Amino acid sequence: MNPAILRFLRAPLGLQPVYPQIKSVFCFRFYNSGKDTAREFINKAPAPFEVFDRNAKRMQRDRAASRVVNSREVDYLRDEVAARVADRLLDIKRRYHTVVEIGSGCGHLAKCVDDDIMDKLIMYEMAEGALNRDKDVEYSVGVERRQCDEENLQFEPESLDAVISSLSMHWVNDLPGMLIQIRKALVPDGVFIGAMIGGDSLFELRTSLQLADLDRDGGIAARVSPLTDTRDVGSLLNRAGLTLSTIDLDTIVVNYPSMLHLVSDINAMGEGNAVVQRLPYIKRDTLLAASAIYKELHGNEDGSIPATFQIIYMIGWKPDPSQPQPLPRGSGQVSLGEMFGSTSQKL
Repeated sequence: MNPAILRFLRAPLGLQPVYPQIKSVFCFRFYNSGKDTAREFINKAPAPFEVFDRNAKRMQRDRAASRVVNSREVDYLRDEVAARVADRLLDIKRRYHTVVEIGSGCGHLAKCVDDDIMDKLIMYEMAEGALNRDKDVEYSVGVERRQCDEENLQFEPESLDAVISSLSMHWVNDLPGMLIQIRKALVPDGVFIGAMIGGDSLFELRTSLQLADLDRDGGIAARVSPLTDTRDVGSLLNRAGLTLSTIDLDTIVVNYPSMLHLVSDINAMGEGNAVVQRLPYIKRDTLLAASAIYKELHGNEDGSIPATFQIIYMIGWKPDPSQPQPLPRGSGQVSLGEMFGSTSQKL
């Protein structure tokens, strides 16, 4: 072994001897092998909370939007959820000057609202191609497009009447941080309405891929991204400082000719896998095995296969003194036991 390397290995801890020849040897090996140095690799390591590759997701959305015809054919899920979000906005008997939609995609909510609800809709989307796919389409409300990442919102404090997010929050790494930014941007008594894929969505696809991976490769790969549970959404809203929260769940089942058609539509939506630790490919025999398992375990009688999407809807309000407040504990004047004829006695 090189004597300089031996002296370097035997050096006491805390000392940092400089050996130019050693540095040149190691740098030569790294650069010629196409790999990063150890320090560069550490700097590129994902943060502890980074589950999704946001850059990959942006490229997926841009790539999907560039195929305009195919992209519009698979708008059915986003259009349906956007219509249901608009219904929840209509339930609030207010008219808004400006509404911001975070993760607007190609403008699905803009199709479902009119000037009776708001004057202007500001669409925030991180993928420029998706944001401008339908820029020539005219809507019933004025639309302004801004390219911005959902994790780094740029709003003035207390400047927005309402904020909406429809089917984009399930790709956000820092959900509490995003909700806190929204709460700060809302005016007092402002409302946030969100819809995200969660719960047991695509459980048929997840289980089929897991069984196929076990059978073909002897392990399980991260094929489907992790999703938020309904029970966690209330905690997220409370942690962000939003009050009077309302949470409900919708289940939408879509039938496809086969699992391959389902995967094709998911990719055309720009909703492909973007987990940081995802595998860059799937073997053909694993994919075909998963398709056969899907049809065997979950297939319909007519030969089609169902895909379940569970949509979590949430409504939260920025605190304001004008909102209904709970009465102080112990201020009740009527006993529930007397109302229901209970024979219970005081201890």
